[in-house]
Amino acid sequence: MLDKNAKIYVAGHHGLVGSAIWNNLMQRGYTNLVGRSHRELDLLDGAAVKAFFDEEQPDAVVLAAAHVGGIMANLQYRADFIYQNLQIQQNVIGESFRHGVKKLLFLGSTCIYPREAPQPMKEEVLLTSPLEYTNEPYAIAKIAGLKMCESFNLQYGTNYIAVMPTNLYGPNDNFHLENSHVLPAMIRKIHLAKCLNEGDWEAVRKDIGLRPVSVVCDGVKRVVDAASAEADILDVLAHYGITPEAVTLWGTGKPLREFLWSEEMADASVHVLLNVDFKDTYAPGERDIRNCHINVGTGKELSIREVAEKIMAEIGFKGELRWDASKPDGTMRKLTDVTKLHHLGWHHKVEIDEGVHRLYEWYLKGICINHQGH
Repeated sequence: MLDKNAKIYVAGHHGLVGSAIWNNLMQRGYTNLVGRSHRELDLLDGAAVKAFFDEEQPDAVVLAAAHVGGIMANLQYRADFIYQNLQIQQNVIGESFRHGVKKLLFLGSTCIYPREAPQPMKEEVLLTSPLEYTNEPYAIAKIAGLKMCESFNLQYGTNYIAVMPTNLYGPNDNFHLENSHVLPAMIRKIHLAKCLNEGDWEAVRKDIGLRPVSVVCDGVKRVVDAASAEADILDVLAHYGITPEAVTLWGTGKPLREFLWSEEMADASVHVLLNVDFKDTYAPGERDIRNCHINVGTGKELSIREVAEKIMAEIGFKGELRWDASKPDGTMRKLTDVTKLHHLGWHHKVEIDEGVHRLYEWYLKGICINHQGH
């Protein structure tokens, strides 16, 4: 158990999970927290990371910083995903070791598992068959991170734990139409389609004023924001399948996904940070110690189509839901086996209907607050 005065560095504390972990620690009375924005500390810069650790000397580290994105980004920027994530991990885990950090929590992703992994996926299926092609570079970086934690523990007796969350969604999510994950992207697309359907141009302009939308056509980048002409806005939004009559989403809608509310991921992470040691992550007397990472999820799944329909109902969009089957679906199933997590004393509470409702409320609130601020 970490002392309440322990200095904890949360890398990526402005992100979806990092911000939720920060808040969860504060609520539990851990107030000696350190965070740096990307502008203040570039985690790709080894010398800068070393200088930060020299100055701050944290007792514990939560590595929630990562270069992340959806299917499209993972396909297009393969080098960025492997290089940047390996570099961040190398720098933060390396300096944590050199500075004698007592406890480190590394956050990965369930995309580390093979494309054809038996469902639900147990920790042991890691590296048993090929990965999903679309996000292979990102997955390999995350596998390297959990293996680094495991290897430091085995060689040097450190206490670095790796957790692998399922698909996350929640406050501070990324709603970028191209680089965001599936659930926030659907919420924004369906919200914009509803505004167009109802002719509520004020709401459309509020939304894209806060998060301008860009598209590259024939090598030319076009950006629309609150000041753009209606015809231009309609044109660019149509590129993302958003029209007054319908929303078109990628794939068939058939893949099954598990979704975990980000504040619950944070709660599980902090539970592991405070209560779980490396020795608790594998069976006593095991000869080859491996797969010591911990899946974090709900152990429940539903289809992308079902999620989209729940969002349609929550938002109240009266138009049509369409699917573009020429676009990739990604992995058909990605359900985690959370038996290990349950044995370690943590269970989820927020179900998908409540989560969708909460996230849409948070999204609307953000638009209103930012609009009033202008």
